[in-house]
Amino acid sequence: MAATSLVSTISRRLEGKVALITGGASGIGRRTAEIFAQHGAKLVIADVQDELGHSVSQSISSSGAKNDVTYVHCDVTDENQVKAAVEKAVKSFGKLDIMFNNAATTGDSKLRLVDSDKDDFERILRVNITGVFLGIKHAAQAMISGGSIISTASISASLGGTSSYAYTCSKSAVLGLTRNAAVELGQFGIRVNCVSPFAVATPMVKEFTGLGEEEVESLSDEMANLKHVTLKADDIASAALFLASDDGRYVSGHNLVVDGGFTIVNPYSSMIQPKI
Repeated sequence: MAATSLVSTISRRLEGKVALITGGASGIGRRTAEIFAQHGAKLVIADVQDELGHSVSQSISSSGAKNDVTYVHCDVTDENQVKAAVEKAVKSFGKLDIMFNNAATTGDSKLRLVDSDKDDFERILRVNITGVFLGIKHAAQAMISGGSIISTASISASLGGTSSYAYTCSKSAVLGLTRNAAVELGQFGIRVNCVSPFAVATPMVKEFTGLGEEEVESLSDEMANLKHVTLKADDIASAALFLASDDGRYVSGHNLVVDGGFTIVNPYSSMIQPKI
């Protein structure tokens, strides 16, 4: 892989590190796993999509990671499975340096409060909140001499009206969990951060919107504040790489918003912006 060769000639920012990525079989999780591997990390990919997870693991292995990547089935709402995934990382590679709580679900696409279903609401919260809580809890106990815990939040944690009630609530809670954990775990040298993406054409987003990849990206470009660039899963993976690596060694309790300035736009700003 050309990208791997290029990285090796410049720098491998995660050399010797061990990372566990939940929701690592597709979308942002998969791309993060691939980029982490390119930067020298040993990986445990955790997901409920077993066939896809094994395929991603084998693909990364064939690209040069050899025996430095493994897959484990993990439903993040099940504490025993989350604990087992962490133990798998420690047993396979001797330690855990990086935990990326990326597994999430959007549920149905009902945006009105009156249409929202209680069972669906609670299911989304179990995956998106409880799953992150359990990931932080068990990863922290395995990080004896420091580490980096990262969770995928969303612009929905900072801005209302961008998604369903359940998804918005869950991602807001991820931000709260991140800050609380950063306060407690700093004494152990553990950094806790989250990444908040704008709309990325992942399989989950495509399913939620009912749109294809090009359609999602076209809509994202149209709504975006930052023009002439399309947000990709690589951009979120690169943000996670920064937080996981020593480049972000003094960053903790931070919500890294990767949205091209979307969430800070004043809706009336077009009235005052100079025309270039």
